[in-house]
Amino acid sequence: MTSPLFQKVLIANRGEIAVRVIRACNELGIDTVAVYSELDRDALHVRLATEAYALGGQTAAESYIDADKILDVIERSGADAVHPGYGFFSENGDFARRITDMGVTFVGPPPEAIEVMGDKISARDAAEKVGVLGVPGVTEFLSSPSEIVAFGDDHGWPVAVKAAFGGGGRGMKVVHSADEAADALESAQREALAYFGRDECYLERYLTKPRHIEIQVLFDTHGNGIYLGSRDCSAQRRHQKLVEEAPAPEIPAEILDAMGADAVKVGLGCDYTNAGTVEFLYENGSYYYLEMNTRLQVEHPVTELVTGLDLVELQLRVAAGEELPLTQDEVTLTGHSIEIRINCEDPAGGAFLPSPGPITKLRVPSGYGVRWDGGYEAGDEISQYYDNLAGKLVVWGKDRPTAIARTLRALREFEIEGVATTIPADIAILEHPDFAAVEHSTKWVEDVLDLSGVSADKGDTSTDDDDPKVRRDVEVEVNGKKFSVAMWVPESAMAAAGPASKAKKARRSGGGGAAVAGGDGNITVPMQGTIVKVNVEVGASVEVGDTVVVLEAMKMENNVAADVSGTVSEVKVAAGDAVGGGDIVVVIDPA
Repeated sequence: MTSPLFQKVLIANRGEIAVRVIRACNELGIDTVAVYSELDRDALHVRLATEAYALGGQTAAESYIDADKILDVIERSGADAVHPGYGFFSENGDFARRITDMGVTFVGPPPEAIEVMGDKISARDAAEKVGVLGVPGVTEFLSSPSEIVAFGDDHGWPVAVKAAFGGGGRGMKVVHSADEAADALESAQREALAYFGRDECYLERYLTKPRHIEIQVLFDTHGNGIYLGSRDCSAQRRHQKLVEEAPAPEIPAEILDAMGADAVKVGLGCDYTNAGTVEFLYENGSYYYLEMNTRLQVEHPVTELVTGLDLVELQLRVAAGEELPLTQDEVTLTGHSIEIRINCEDPAGGAFLPSPGPITKLRVPSGYGVRWDGGYEAGDEISQYYDNLAGKLVVWGKDRPTAIARTLRALREFEIEGVATTIPADIAILEHPDFAAVEHSTKWVEDVLDLSGVSADKGDTSTDDDDPKVRRDVEVEVNGKKFSVAMWVPESAMAAAGPASKAKKARRSGGGGAAVAGGDGNITVPMQGTIVKVNVEVGASVEVGDTVVVLEAMKMENNVAADVSGTVSEVKVAAGDAVGGGDIVVVIDPA
């Protein structure tokens, strides 16, 4: 079948969102182009796409966010459209502009709208121009900790330092007092630079018990805009979401309608097209504009289940120039939907430690009203270099109690081994009376929910990959012309052909395990990652709980703390060093 929309769409992403877009394109008769790093050579999105191109490299910086490599593949593949997914280049105006300058359609908003909304300060200004007000804050980039102190003294503590070009909680630090200002700003800037490529930060008041409410919006190129209900994303850890639901419960209809109308005003005010999400904070009957995400959200499936609309299909149709197929009056919501992000993290009593490694078993639940949006299958590997989201369990029910009960049933049926996941914490959230009564907030998981003793069992971590593939460079001739070709063949075949290869064992997608520090002063890191800061030196005195190093793993910073009080006798790492799970980084002589 030939699609009237596009002939070939390149998906500039990986994991479950790449799989989601590929499947939508397949249903519309559109050929798909996947791109992949060395670690993703055999990943699910590569296996499902019509064709796939190697980017090389391991980290995102070496592959998925190397714009020149992506644009080269667009040209070589002949793709006439690019879907960015979320993360990576999805909110990068320069990338969108370079694509459109090639005569290729960017399945998203115009570069100008991305740039206005990508800078959180200009986004606040744009919203205020149409009468939509945000949380009190500053409108200039932070240049020193003293600005944080002055704002906190004036508006009250705590305050939030946030990445100006970020989102999803990355590059956000809560500052509780003047003493924390310098370290918080440094950490926020470092994390923002690592994840978004820019380190500018801004400041705003930090609400103490807000709910995180989103409005899904959609605009076409003919001046039409609608909102598709609301979502509540308040169950979070480290300012990143664990559980999302639609519609947002226990908020008066007139307030949700006002939020929706304001969200459309914000989009129209910046000449927005395609799908987007306008986020608000809601507290004590009032709501405040937070930001606009100029992309498809991770949690878009809950909106799909209550509206019956395929948002990726609508994105493609709008990008192809079609008008929206419905008006605001025709948008209807039916039932209630809950999405659980299955992240590869061990809840570990509330620490949520990343757990990279191979998935040795994966059996997802099914049944009425149950959907799985996954990016991996058994045998694939969760890499330390990328986000640790394995997939999303999305459940629909006729009402919220039914949806909660069905989600709990599905979570208990879920079987995944080889990596630890957040499933035990998800069950604890849904079983808690606060969640049922909608008394939770964005701080609730960390401040109220008791996760002591809650951890994940990795199950069987052994793999059947007894004959890994290794690279072999060979020369071949085709019609008399010589080509150099890279082949990935079983190691046993290499041994049969000649001397054994020294190549490392390769799995479908890199990573390692996790280890927890003991209590003997040999301080170890709990997972693979990169040391970004060393806080101690030899001879320093430390107390139990003091941070000795800061470890970045899966784009998140983790404080590694002293497990005894005493004197530092050895520091084995420096900033920038790569470490593996269980590596000793600091030695402390107990007092």
